[in-house]
Parts: sequence; structure tokens; C-alpha cells
Amino acid sequence: MKLKFILAQCLVCITMLSCADRKTTKSSKYDSTDQDKISSEKTYSNPLSVEFGDPFILNDDNGNYYMYGTGGGAKDGFATYMSTDLINWEFMGQVYTGNTNDSWSISAFWAPEVYKFGSKYYMFFSAQWKHNPNNELENFKIGVAVADSPTGPFEDLKDEPLFDPGYPIIDANVFQDDSGEFYLYYSRVCYKHPVESEISKWAREKGWFDEIEESWVYGIKLKSDFSGVIGDPVLLLRPPLTLEDKNAEWESRSVTSKEVNRRWTEGSFTFIHQNTYYMMYSANYFGGENYAVGYATASSPLGPYTKADNNPVLEKNTGSGGEVTGTGHNSLVFSSQDNKIYCVYHGRTKATGDQRVVFIDEMKILGNGKLVVHGPSTTPKPMPLANSPE
Repeated sequence: MKLKFILAQCLVCITMLSCADRKTTKSSKYDSTDQDKISSEKTYSNPLSVEFGDPFILNDDNGNYYMYGTGGGAKDGFATYMSTDLINWEFMGQVYTGNTNDSWSISAFWAPEVYKFGSKYYMFFSAQWKHNPNNELENFKIGVAVADSPTGPFEDLKDEPLFDPGYPIIDANVFQDDSGEFYLYYSRVCYKHPVESEISKWAREKGWFDEIEESWVYGIKLKSDFSGVIGDPVLLLRPPLTLEDKNAEWESRSVTSKEVNRRWTEGSFTFIHQNTYYMMYSANYFGGENYAVGYATASSPLGPYTKADNNPVLEKNTGSGGEVTGTGHNSLVFSSQDNKIYCVYHGRTKATGDQRVVFIDEMKILGNGKLVVHGPSTTPKPMPLANSPE
């Protein structure tokens, strides 16, 4: 997530053949010769040589993949990397720039996702809105920019955010259903959103925190031209209220470790599989080691969603001898070449320190509908695509 902004206050797939396909670096820290060796052996090892948070991959349906994310060498905006094999990535430069005289956004450029509809490319992203009469520290909104190419330049669709629900929001994710209708999923941030629960009572009784703020995931219908939304937002996911809830332990680790007085439900990603809607989401503090991924399922795009009993499906592996922490804000790549699903996410290792880097691991949906991610991994694995280069 969004390191600099939240730290100032706390001490703040996917491939898209199209949205319907969900149905079925510029870094000097890595040696390019190592990546060449990995490719020649038709294996790869995580992490990849891309320093992104919140990674999202677009399949341009011509053999090229484009990755977008937070950071990655961009200034006041977003950059992209291009690959033909999902492992070796070339920095293509900055594709969107905000904080200009004409833009509505001024800072905190986070979590871009790019979708191709028709001949146009649409970028949904989060940023700080310059219209801020109350001088709020977190005044985040979601915007839309459009381009003729995946490498931009992307230009704002309008000179204001997509919509204003009356509270700060981040982490846009878009899904198109069989009916052709578009849905936007987003997260209401924790800022000024204290919630009473058994967890907040527990923390207060221990004398750790007076209150616990929470972020919640909402969904809403999108206009087909992406100029606005239709109807009112629907609450879809929130942290558990009771200590007995099966998801309470892992979703509350940022509180129970005395890390921060916040619980998150953010970074959602929605897709459909065999008539069931899956929503993956991240919980805990993105800047800490406990950031992790779970999922929930529903029979319709706007829920109600039920969280899985095998969560989290992606979390730190240091307890089992690994070196990866802070795994989260994932997207998915659905590969028609090898009929596999790949989970793309950011994490940290001892070598990368606080820097978020990109990981990609295979994900499966079992016969009983349970979702399983085979990660986080750092050992050699087969290259993701069947036609990976020799």
C-alpha cells in the first residue's frame, strides 16, 4: 500500500483480456544476468526485478503484458513495465502524471489498474484530491484516465474524481459481469473511522489503544462510459466483530501485535469462477510483516460475500523458515496458454528491506471451490507461460 502517507499519520491478471477474461525494472538491486540464466533454464525465482507495490498486470492480447503499480520509478503518477513472459520486465517509462495545474490529484498516487475496452485503455487509480476545504490529512479519491496505448500517455477523463461518497477511498478494482454491467470495488480508508468490536474492547482493556479504526470494502455499479457511478455503495467486506470469528486472528494481527490501532480490508480483486464470485482482499498494515491475503465468495457481484474458512491464503513465511513478509494487494493473471491462474502480489525479503517488490506464484481453485495460492516462494519454479522464450 501507501507507505509515506500513512506513516505520517500512524506514529497512511490480473490479466485483462478484457474484464470478461476473469471468467474462466528500473531497479539496480538485481543482476540481469541472473534473470537471463533463469529464463534459459525455463525456471524463475521470486522476487521479480520490479519495485512495485500493488502490482496489476494487463494482457494486451498481442503477446505483450504490462505491469502497473505504486512507485516503480514514477513521480507524481504511474509507470509501466512490459514483458512477454511475465518474468522478465522492461521499464517503459512514466505513463500518467498528476499534480499539474489541470489535474484534480496532487499526491499519494496509489494502486493503478488498467483495463482495455474496445480500442481504449482505462486507468483507475487513487490519489489525494486537491479540493480539501477541511484540510483533511487523508482526502483520497478514485480517478479515471484514458489512453490510446498501454504505455500512455493517460489523460484524466474529467477534472474531478470519479465520485465522492463522503469519505476517503482507495484501491479501485473493476469487474464486468456477463450482463455487460460494470462494477467498481473500493476501500474506505481507516482515517477517522473508529469501530467498536470485541477486538477494540480487548485492545482498550489492555491499555494499548483507545479506539480501533477500520477500512471496509464497498461495491457500486459503474456507468458504461466510466463518467460516474449508479446508485449507492454497498458494504461488502469488513474486519470481524467478534474474537470467535474464524478470520479474526489473522485480520487483527496489526492490533494484537501492538503495531497500530487500525484494521484493514483493502486491495480487493474480484473475478468469477463457475458461477461463484470470488473477492480477494488484503488485511493488516501494508507497511508491516503481517500484511496478508484472504478471500470471500458470493452468488452475485454485490454480495452478500462470505469469507472463506481457509484464510489467509497468502501470508509471511518466516515462521516456517522462509524470508518473505508483507505479502498483499494482489491481482491475478489468467493464462490461456497453460490454463493456469497466477497470483501477482508485492512482498518484502531480508534483501529488499522495506522496499516492496513483485512476486508471482500459481494459484488454484480446488474442486470444492477453495482457493489456494502456492506462495510466497523464493525457490526456482517453472516459467509461467508455455511459450516462454528459450
